[in-house]
Amino acid sequence: METVPSLETVYQAIHALYHNPDPAGKEKASSWLGELQKSVFAWRISDQLLHQKAELEACYFAAQTMRTKIQYSFHELPVESYTALRDSLLEHLSHVSEETAHVIVIQLCLALADLALQMASWESPVKDIIERLGNDAKYLPVLLEVLTVLPEEVNSRSLRLGANRRSEVLKSLSQVEPQVLQLLNTCLHTLGIDNATVQTRVFRCFGSWLSLGAVPSSEEHLNSLLNVVFHSLVNSNTPSPVHEAASDCICSALFLIEAVEKNYSLAHNLFHGVYKVVDAYHMSVAQEDIDKSMNYCRMFTELAESLLDVIIISPGQNLGDLRTLDLLLMCVGHHDYEVAEITFNFWYRLSEVLFKKNNDHLNRLFHPYIRRLIISLAQHSQMEPDHEGILEEHDDFGEFRSRVSDLIKDIVFIVGSSNCFKEMFENLKNQGSNATWNMSEASLFVMASVAKNIIPDENEVVPQVVEAIIHLPEDSHIAVRHTSTLLLGELCEWIEKHSQYLELVLNYILSCLQHKPLARMAASALQNICYSCRTKMASHFNGLLQIIQAIDSFSISNEAAVDLLKGAALILCQLPDEQVTDGLRVLCQCQLSHLSKVLQQDPQEKTTKFDPTPWLDRISAIFRHINICVKGNNTHPCLVVVKEVWPIMSQVCEYYKADIRIIERCCRCIRFLIRCVGRYFAILVEPLVTQIVRIYQEHPHSCFLYLGSILVDEYGRDPGCVQGLVDMLQAFCIPTFHLLDKQDGLRNHPDTVDDLFRLCTRFLQSMPVVFLQCPVFKSLLQLALAACNLEHKDANSSVMQFFYSLVQIGRLHEKAPDFTMRQSLVKGILKEHRQTLIFTLVQAAIFHLPSYVMPDIADVLYEMMKLDKELFLLGFEEALKQIPTQNQNGSVTVTPDQLKEFHCLVSNAEHVKTISTSLRDFSRLYK
Repeated sequence: METVPSLETVYQAIHALYHNPDPAGKEKASSWLGELQKSVFAWRISDQLLHQKAELEACYFAAQTMRTKIQYSFHELPVESYTALRDSLLEHLSHVSEETAHVIVIQLCLALADLALQMASWESPVKDIIERLGNDAKYLPVLLEVLTVLPEEVNSRSLRLGANRRSEVLKSLSQVEPQVLQLLNTCLHTLGIDNATVQTRVFRCFGSWLSLGAVPSSEEHLNSLLNVVFHSLVNSNTPSPVHEAASDCICSALFLIEAVEKNYSLAHNLFHGVYKVVDAYHMSVAQEDIDKSMNYCRMFTELAESLLDVIIISPGQNLGDLRTLDLLLMCVGHHDYEVAEITFNFWYRLSEVLFKKNNDHLNRLFHPYIRRLIISLAQHSQMEPDHEGILEEHDDFGEFRSRVSDLIKDIVFIVGSSNCFKEMFENLKNQGSNATWNMSEASLFVMASVAKNIIPDENEVVPQVVEAIIHLPEDSHIAVRHTSTLLLGELCEWIEKHSQYLELVLNYILSCLQHKPLARMAASALQNICYSCRTKMASHFNGLLQIIQAIDSFSISNEAAVDLLKGAALILCQLPDEQVTDGLRVLCQCQLSHLSKVLQQDPQEKTTKFDPTPWLDRISAIFRHINICVKGNNTHPCLVVVKEVWPIMSQVCEYYKADIRIIERCCRCIRFLIRCVGRYFAILVEPLVTQIVRIYQEHPHSCFLYLGSILVDEYGRDPGCVQGLVDMLQAFCIPTFHLLDKQDGLRNHPDTVDDLFRLCTRFLQSMPVVFLQCPVFKSLLQLALAACNLEHKDANSSVMQFFYSLVQIGRLHEKAPDFTMRQSLVKGILKEHRQTLIFTLVQAAIFHLPSYVMPDIADVLYEMMKLDKELFLLGFEEALKQIPTQNQNGSVTVTPDQLKEFHCLVSNAEHVKTISTSLRDFSRLYK
């Protein structure tokens, strides 16, 4: 946007966005307004719109624009305009009334808070805001809103305050905290005695200041406020909004007491305060007020998590009182599983600590609590008695049960898997004829969660369970049979040790395969058994082949079919070579037959009625799970079948060349064909490369680049393939450069970046000298440098791996014949690009990339230092000189001492982790 638009034009665009019935008109207006928000004119226009107050939509757009400009584009403003902007925002807020939409108020308050945090010259923002808005009760809602969002915004990474400014702000806020708490106390005792709205706002503001992470120094005001908050939580008549705000506030306070010794007085007060609300929890259960029950549960859980270390170190003593666990188990016993689920994180943390401690005495101490937990979880896992069919995997209750299973697997070591399994089975037996189907199913579900941990030599309980399952009556509830099948699959290692049950179990699973609701689970169980019992299953392979040949008559899902084929492929690997070829051919025959039919259909219907992906997925599953070691110069037993499959794959690629979804599936199939037979696929490399290069010119699907990397990995060391693979790379580069050189090309095509540099890394690993002398190498290097700032995890990782491998080949494998040439080439490249590379990596770490990328960047820097430390340090020092030490408004981002410390840590690093940690800490000064 080159010229400032008129207000009338802006109003018309906003009106079109909200009221134009034509979608195209809305989209056009949205795009135009988006460009306006990015422009420097947005500052003045949004201010003018707010002054005019013409219509709600315009005011909201203006307020939201003002906030986002301050948040993301503060650097656009000259320093001398900060004061005018501050005064303008305060002016807008002073004109807020009860009629002003809340969303507008929120945006303006956030804008003022973000300005206060970034405007270093505004020395006392809290004091000034209170003086401006604290003298009249009508401004109280706005004042409390500003004071609420201000602490919340301190840790907003989008503001990029930097650690030094953030530390300065926190210190400033801690100094005015007594004044704020006094204000909140005054509000409560003068206006909030019977005013739920005031109480809610005050509690939210109090919680926000507690979330700063420092215990307020004004203990008198702190305790006074906490007493009022706890009083509202004890009162069963407290309105829901007040109750939720009070609960959030206590949870923020409880977070502070993880440092118990430092904050013992606060911890003691909160501990006793939380215990006083137990009766109120029981009242919420009696009144079936689920929201309040969840609020109390959050507090109990936060208390337990904050005191976890104390509970472990001094269980049963003072703040380590084990009754805190009873509070959590009380919540787990709530009739609604959503309440129970709130406690899960505590149990995970407890199990993690106990596992690391590996202390039998501690495990025995917590044994009864975990036992009660598992029993309660089993009860929560019960389906409704009138439920028909099996559970939907992705409905809310199904996902809850999945989390229950994960939790049980995590904590069961405390009570012992065998003990848990036995107790669930005893429950089943003791219930006898009184057991309902859903009670039985829930016990089986818990047993399935721990079954893989059962010692394979167990001979007391598991045989009874297996016998009971394989003799289940046909009229058993379908969910019971479904979970029983799951349990058999989880007992695969036990079955391997007790082969007398194998045939009985297989017969049971076969019967389930023929029952559509059970087929998916039966196939999964069969796959587990095939994996664990591969040797013993070899004699059953022909029977399994017969099942697979009739697979489509079972009306099972494609996922179930894939599981069956995985299992069959695993067994195939155990057969003699002469049987492998015929067995593999039978496995593939049905899939190829379907694909052939698909390829004969009208092209207009090729992506609707005749979707090839199920058959491609099945072929992938077969070849992915075949791993056969060929001895000597023998021919690979799978090669004959691979030659039969390849022409169909080639036709699919051609037929669906414009369809990325199908092409990705097809490339995956070809990948596993290659991996299956390895060097024996070399005779097919030339036609494959010719085809994928030709299609890529027309349709640059990144999966072709990935497939190219597989070829380089497999055949890059074969002299007869080197030139063809280099030609492939150069052919790939022309359309790839064209795609990525477009505006925002790197950001819009991260998959292409990922797969391209994965391919380049394979070249470095397989034929480094040839690759480094390749005509396109310099262009690839420039592209990699440009992609260093790309904030896409996989793509950035591939770029960093490329640089890492590039430097590494200059110093590893010194005895290799090509070492001298390699080292000379790498050092020559780094001599030319070292400074740019180091500067780019440091800048990317500081200004552009999230912290999880730091280890990858550190790997590259450390490898450069190991190759030539002296030259690396020269480049590193030069890069640090170019780093700004102040931001646009004059705040210090990094002090000379901090810069010196960072340089020293990196320069003297003996491990890559030191560089990674230093980068992460240093980058926080700018974020």
